[in-house]
Amino acid sequence: MKIGNMDLGKYPILLAPMEDVTDVSFRLMCKEFGADMVYTEFVSSDALIRNVSKTHAKLSIRDEERPVAIQIYGRETDAMAEAARICEDARPDILDINFGCPVKKVAGKGAGAGMLRDIPKMLEITRAVVDSVKIPVTVKTRLGWDHDSRIIVELAEKLQDCGVAALAIHGRTRSQMYTGEADWTLIGKVKENPRMRIPIIGNGDVTSPEIACEKFDKYGVDAIMVGRASIGSPWIFREMKQYIETGSRETLSASEKMSVLRRQLRESIDRLDERRGILHIRRHLAATPLFKGIPNFRDIRIAMLRAETIGELSDILDKIEYEILINK
Repeated sequence: MKIGNMDLGKYPILLAPMEDVTDVSFRLMCKEFGADMVYTEFVSSDALIRNVSKTHAKLSIRDEERPVAIQIYGRETDAMAEAARICEDARPDILDINFGCPVKKVAGKGAGAGMLRDIPKMLEITRAVVDSVKIPVTVKTRLGWDHDSRIIVELAEKLQDCGVAALAIHGRTRSQMYTGEADWTLIGKVKENPRMRIPIIGNGDVTSPEIACEKFDKYGVDAIMVGRASIGSPWIFREMKQYIETGSRETLSASEKMSVLRRQLRESIDRLDERRGILHIRRHLAATPLFKGIPNFRDIRIAMLRAETIGELSDILDKIEYEILINK
């Protein structure tokens, strides 16, 4: 699959942009495990042009994580165009526009998936961003606002006509948020449309190597994007790529996976500080499939998610690793 002049190879698997998840440390880790392209957290165009330091920090990328996309969102055309130019100075490989975030504080204000209720404005913003930068511009969006307005097949053509270099589609409407099953049939219809020339990236419920393989085979997408399934499980990219390439499924040992989580903890603390680093890593520890099946885990889990120091949390992780080993 090519985006602009960048070749991501056959069957690329991408790390989806996720707020408070895809920081530089996590992106680098997913890249090490085989992610073919990674995305930053969401970057607010309004905050960026107001020079908010926390937002500018999201533009920090490293050569080791390339290819990398910076994703921006907003509802005002001029602000999005200016933010795009600022992002280009950070030298990402791709600039992505977020027309898919469903959360109320974004979509409720008309940005993200909120743009699905104002298609003319969405297309105006897309054209302005494409015209503002020299790097490829891509879009990530959803099937539509709700079940009665699943407009993605027609919308995809219009976005392509605006000059976007690729389109990522999450197989849910905004109204669904993250509930129910992702519907890939419309993603497949976009890909089958003979007018479409740009790569189509499928997203939604890609949670295992077998499912990843099925999405490529059944819907013909050019790439798949993995989001929530990577939280607490960055090794999933290696598992997926190996299964697609060889048909076999091998994984890291429990001890190796635990080492990855410990590394995430250390890097989170180094990047932030002890208190904020532990708060940040809790989402990964709560989501990891590594701890599933441990007998009577509830009390240990509560203690793990309440730990406030690295020493306390490390001791709990030692106990968890012991429980995993004796219950294998």
